[in-house]
Amino acid sequence: MRKSHLATLIASTVFSLGAQGADLLQVYQLALANDAQFNSARLNLQAAQEKLQQSKAPLLPSVQITGTNLRIQGSQFRTRTGAPSNATNSGTGADGASAVTISNSAINTSNYSLQLAQPLYRPELVEQLEQGKLALVGSETQFVLARQELIIRTAQAYFDILTAEEAVLFTKAQKEAVTEQLASAKRNFEVGTQTITDTHEAQAAFDLVVAQEFAAMNDLDVRRTALLQIIGQSPEGLAGLKPGAKLGAPEPVFIEYWVDAAERSNANVLVQQITLETAKREIAKSRTGHRPTVDLIASSRFDTQGPLFNLGVGPSQTTNSIGIQFNIPIFSGFGVTSRVKETIALEGKTRFDLENAKRTAAQGARQSFLGVNSGLAQIKALEAAEISSQSSLDSNKLGYQVGVRINIDVLNAQRQLFSTRRDLAKARHDAVMAGLRLKLAAGILKEDDLNGVNSLLQ
Repeated sequence: MRKSHLATLIASTVFSLGAQGADLLQVYQLALANDAQFNSARLNLQAAQEKLQQSKAPLLPSVQITGTNLRIQGSQFRTRTGAPSNATNSGTGADGASAVTISNSAINTSNYSLQLAQPLYRPELVEQLEQGKLALVGSETQFVLARQELIIRTAQAYFDILTAEEAVLFTKAQKEAVTEQLASAKRNFEVGTQTITDTHEAQAAFDLVVAQEFAAMNDLDVRRTALLQIIGQSPEGLAGLKPGAKLGAPEPVFIEYWVDAAERSNANVLVQQITLETAKREIAKSRTGHRPTVDLIASSRFDTQGPLFNLGVGPSQTTNSIGIQFNIPIFSGFGVTSRVKETIALEGKTRFDLENAKRTAAQGARQSFLGVNSGLAQIKALEAAEISSQSSLDSNKLGYQVGVRINIDVLNAQRQLFSTRRDLAKARHDAVMAGLRLKLAAGILKEDDLNGVNSLLQ
């Protein structure tokens, strides 16, 4: 109930920020409360904790009570007496004695037993317990991985929306500029200072940017639904990166450090290492099929019988016993031997899975490291290109006014500037994500890393 109440508070907090906008940390808090994949991993961890207790249970003493209480009816027997009686049926024999038949008799019998069993030597149960411990560690690692992946998925959806929003803004700005150029071309054609070609070029540019605007708005809707899947809603007005926000290079700056960290600490690698250890335990567990088992058994049994024909109480008896019970396997149709071979093969498979996980993590670290550095270089180049594109546009506008540039020159300069700004925004977002993915590959991504990213938002 406390967790549910906390989730409601978090959700209501972000909902209240919907009109004002939300930053990355607020969106992430909502993702923690509502993302289905993350909450599935959380509950899987709780189940694994109970599985460990179940692995311990067979090694602990077990106590059980069993009992029965029976009433037997319909018994009959015949007796002979020296004189007639008032029994149910009577008669006189040849010797003058009376024969009496007694029927509808009832016998109550009951027995109860209390038994205690304590495993003394059960190697299979010991290996099973060790596997339970490994399973819990594996589930904890899976939960860490689920949290790291939630950080990445939330941040990616967040910046995808920012990229799409800026693409829409740039397209609208380009549309306004093209609309102005189209109106100007029509006016100039009417007064005879420009040809119909300029008008047609401006009209073609206008039609193209309208189509681009529709495509950009559709892409924005798609990006918002991706965030909706994670947090349950799509907050309006997400905080964007500050103008000129400076992104740092990876520390340390050596790619070998990140590759080595990925091969050692990547969450997927750790999961595969635990899987390998579990496979080794499974081999040892399968080999216990050839070994004996020994249990301590103690029991107490109480039996009673009666009353009998209402003539008195029947006998009762109590039996106590304690001893050792053992089981020595002799032959099981080669089943145990086959099981050992199977687990050895599966352990070999797990080794290759671990190697593949290491290579995948190392490759992810390399790609992310290069992505951060190339992204920073691209940002620097696009910032210079933005300045140059703005200067080019200003020059073309001035040339158009004095008659040394035509309408298409201005349109191309505008298109180049808007395209550069759009690419610059995307490059910044991609560089931020590459930095987060680099830490994910190295296995060191934490929620605190979102604080650094959030400080870059306005």
